[in-house]
Order: sequence, then structure tokens, then C-alpha cells
Amino acid sequence: MLFKDGNRIDLHIQTKEAMLDEYGEDKLTIPLLDKDNCLPPIPISTDIDYHVQPPTEPAFISCTNNFWWCMQNLAKGIWRDELPYAKRMFEEITRSDLDKMVRWWIGHNHDFEVSTGKMGKYFKKYLPEPFWELYERTYSDSHYDNFWDSIFVTCELFRTLAKEVASDFSFSYPADDDENMTEYLRHVRTLPRDAQDIY
Repeated sequence: MLFKDGNRIDLHIQTKEAMLDEYGEDKLTIPLLDKDNCLPPIPISTDIDYHVQPPTEPAFISCTNNFWWCMQNLAKGIWRDELPYAKRMFEEITRSDLDKMVRWWIGHNHDFEVSTGKMGKYFKKYLPEPFWELYERTYSDSHYDNFWDSIFVTCELFRTLAKEVASDFSFSYPADDDENMTEYLRHVRTLPRDAQDIY
């Protein structure tokens, strides 16, 4: 329900028995009205279930590997003038890995006692201004030069955060993958449209 004053209420109707089976499982639950006095007491609402969790080493390796490997898809998509493909690869794959690294960095810098909100809506709140400004610049329009610029900014931000996370957790950062893919991206950006081979 969306009211004219801007307030919104999401309604979910279920049986009393089904509701009581799961009542309070989400620690953010706050009882607003219990006319029949049938709700059991629950702890005070907390967002603890939504706090950023520390990365495991396999998760970190997977994230960095996927981020750098999928960059070649962006380069390929732009060079072939396949804007929908390139944009979806960026927003659905690359940004997912970037956001994961942002969450880990924020989590570590706040003792893993914060939530970054649904879809990173609190990133601006927790990132230092220079990092937030970089994050803003990861968004671009449909012009390929601007898209390329946003890709290199994305790489810069990911690299900076991932190196800090790796250092904080004694993980190994894949510097060779970073260096090799960055060189590849620079090369493809300047590759003529009528090129018959990569070099």
C-alpha cells in the first residue's frame, strides 16, 4: 500500500499459526500492533543478521579472479559495439564483485558491526569521500569513451580496496592478473575498429 503522504506498507497475509512459527526470526522485527495479545516477547530489534561478514580466503580469491577475468568481456563487448552485452556484463558481473570488495573493506574498517544496506545503499555513509567519489565515477552513460573511463576507475577502486583487504587478512592479491588485464584493457581501448587481429 502506498499512501498519498508517501508512506508505504508491504502487507503479507498468513495464518496465525504460520506467522507464529517464524515470528522474530528476522531480528529486525518490531511488533507494531497486537490487538489479540497473541505475540510472544522477542528481543529488541537489531540489524545484526545483516552485518557484513568477513571474507574467507577462497571467497576473496574467487572474487578477485572473477573481477579481473570478466574485464576481457567488457573490452570485447565495447570493441564489437555490443553495448547491451558490455553494460550487462559490467552491471551484473563486474559491479557485483566490486560491491563485494567494498562491503568487505567497509566491514573490516567497522569491525564487522555494520550493514551496508540492501544493494549497497549505505556505501556513501561508510566509504571515505575519496573512495565514494571513485565509486560514483564507476557509473557511466552509453558513450564508449565514458564507459572506458568508468572501467579504469572501477579497476583503480577495486585494486585499492582489494589490496587493503588482502593485507588485513593476510591473503595474496593477484597482482599479475591485475597487471596483465589492465595492459590488455589499455590495448583493446586503442585497437582500431577494423583490426583483423589483437596485435
